[in-house]
Amino acid sequence: MSRSTKNKFLVGITAIAFLAGGAAIVQFTSIGDAIAQGEGGAPPPMPVPYVTVEEKPVQIWKEFSARLTAVDYVEIRPQVSGLIEKIHFEDGQIVKKGDVLYTIDPRPYEAAVAQARADVAAAAQEAAFAQNELARAEELLTTGAISKQGYDQRVSEQKINKSGSAAANARLKAAQVDLDRTSIKAPIDGRISRPEITQGNLVAAASAPLLTTIVSDADIYADFEVDERTYLTFVRGAGQTPEAEKSVPVRLYLKNDDKPYDGTILSFDNKINPSSGTIRVRAIFTNNDGALLPGMFARAQIGSAGVENKITITEKAIQTDQSRKFVYVVGEGNAATYREVKPSDSVNGERIILSGLKPGDKVIVDNLMKLRPGAIVQPMTPQELQAMKEQMAAQAGQQGGAPKEEAPTAATPAEETAEPEAIPFEEPAGDAATDTEQPAAEQPVQE
Repeated sequence: MSRSTKNKFLVGITAIAFLAGGAAIVQFTSIGDAIAQGEGGAPPPMPVPYVTVEEKPVQIWKEFSARLTAVDYVEIRPQVSGLIEKIHFEDGQIVKKGDVLYTIDPRPYEAAVAQARADVAAAAQEAAFAQNELARAEELLTTGAISKQGYDQRVSEQKINKSGSAAANARLKAAQVDLDRTSIKAPIDGRISRPEITQGNLVAAASAPLLTTIVSDADIYADFEVDERTYLTFVRGAGQTPEAEKSVPVRLYLKNDDKPYDGTILSFDNKINPSSGTIRVRAIFTNNDGALLPGMFARAQIGSAGVENKITITEKAIQTDQSRKFVYVVGEGNAATYREVKPSDSVNGERIILSGLKPGDKVIVDNLMKLRPGAIVQPMTPQELQAMKEQMAAQAGQQGGAPKEEAPTAATPAEETAEPEAIPFEEPAGDAATDTEQPAAEQPVQE
């Protein structure tokens, strides 16, 4: 086939394809226009979920950052000097009041106690002798066998020896106290820290190094600061007495934990900090599970003294228009109506609405980005909308699972190898003669 013949053949194929594509485009456009004209050219109302506004009793809670501190915290330090002989606890152990924690070498102090007891015995003997001498001097004085001066001397010796006996007893008590302090005991119940100084080290009472610490774990304090407005609204609204202040509800949440810990207000400070406008508060919480540790940061919440009926709506229904807050409500003719509102405090994920809504209003709570004031909507409760979605999903599943048309049977070998019928095309006579006369001059067609 010559170059001219092949070019004409390609031009014919291209023309036929162009005509077929144009016809398909025209047909598709006509079908789309027909569909649009059949539907009237207007989209159907958009389904939107709504909630009916109503008043309900709510208690307002305010949240503040708090730091946990131990109710009792003790630093264990030596009160006598000596060598640490033994440690009686493990790291982090729960100890009871009176448990022995450390033992300091008691031998020097046992010797001191023995010496003091000997001094007490000697002083007691001397005091008893002086008392006997005084008794004899009194008998001799009545008979005139002793002078008044001799009698006074016996009285003075008796008093001196009595005082010496008391001093000896005091030295014995001091020695006994030092001996008792060689056994260092827990002064409170709680959880003990690790030993800061280990067995075999020498400690001195003069420097009193830190041996370990104990913190109580039965109860724990939460210290936080409350702003002046909240204090006047929540606290002073409950009454003026300290007992009324303690009736303010308070609860605690740990970071990333939704478990509440209920507590009691222990005290409010006696002044408001003028630089921050806040007042210090201390609340106490039970710590039965031991999850509250001193030094933790937590979220402390105090609640209003009473429960009031308020209008509340979900946070996601409230939109922002510059400095204003608004919602969409279902108006007459199911039209989305713009309504400016004044929100207040948050309560369990909802906002209290002070103005702009009244009981019975239908507030749209979803698909808000697609709404415009005056748009016609199809209001549905969240339950109805969910049921509609489930029904549509079920219908789509049924259509997707419907039996499909049977595929054509396998073609016979003859049908598989058959080529499409060629388009008849007559070659001009001049071109044919040229092909037969000069076959060697034919060049391949450039693709």
